[in-house]
Amino acid sequence: MNNPEGKSLCFGQFPSRFTARTSLWFSVVIVLCDLVTSLTLCFLSVEGLVGQSEWSEYFPECGGTAQSPVDVITTQTKYDSSLIPVTPLGYSQHGNKPFTLYNNGHTAVIELPEWMGLGGLPWLFTAVQMHLHWGSGGPSHGGSEHTINGLSADAELHVVHYNSELYPNMSAAMTQRNGLAVLGILIVTGEETNPGFNNILNYLSRIRHASKLMKHYNPIWFTFIPAFDVQTLLPKDLGRYYRYNGSLTTPPCYQSVMWTLFNERVQISKAQVCFKH
Repeated sequence: MNNPEGKSLCFGQFPSRFTARTSLWFSVVIVLCDLVTSLTLCFLSVEGLVGQSEWSEYFPECGGTAQSPVDVITTQTKYDSSLIPVTPLGYSQHGNKPFTLYNNGHTAVIELPEWMGLGGLPWLFTAVQMHLHWGSGGPSHGGSEHTINGLSADAELHVVHYNSELYPNMSAAMTQRNGLAVLGILIVTGEETNPGFNNILNYLSRIRHASKLMKHYNPIWFTFIPAFDVQTLLPKDLGRYYRYNGSLTTPPCYQSVMWTLFNERVQISKAQVCFKH
């Protein structure tokens, strides 16, 4: 990668207006789960920053009984023969129009074109965006939101879709049960470089700072990046996963998400975690 100044930018150095998660949430899911999370965010209300312990005062659904993320206890999961592998639709057909990458104040978000979607579910879902989650100390400190048997991954990628068979857009779908479908990809660090993730990591330095004037998390600081094959970010095995009904992991915490958390973890290299810009 280009390194004109010889400076390094690690995941944990990506500036955030939010704090780290410290308390636990209860979820009612298809699989029985313990209470484990990895990050807490503060969100802005009319009275200022709101910590995770106060979320439900301003966002009532954050106090609901189907909140995400969860800790998947594999011995308590049940095999469902009716579930089939998820089918990414158009993920590799990215076209020539660049993607928009922006800093929404607590993470990097990549907007996806509407021709991308997801099959293998009860309805057709249309892609909206994807974003990363990592710990404040970097992925080596356990930055994933979901955990499996109490163990976190170094980071987590979420690919967000809305139910385009039942609702006209993301805004209408996100408040409704089964309105959203999110793919959760756990990321670990190792020795092998993952070229797919360079399509994102190479450009994070352009959006290091969210605007101090940012209100309501409008994407004020953004950049355009070359379109790429989104399927290169997914694990190879799309048939082994954990499925449950949960919520958005941040306010407004709508309990509208059909979660698919893949069993196979994706690897990126240590050099990619702390990359040059």
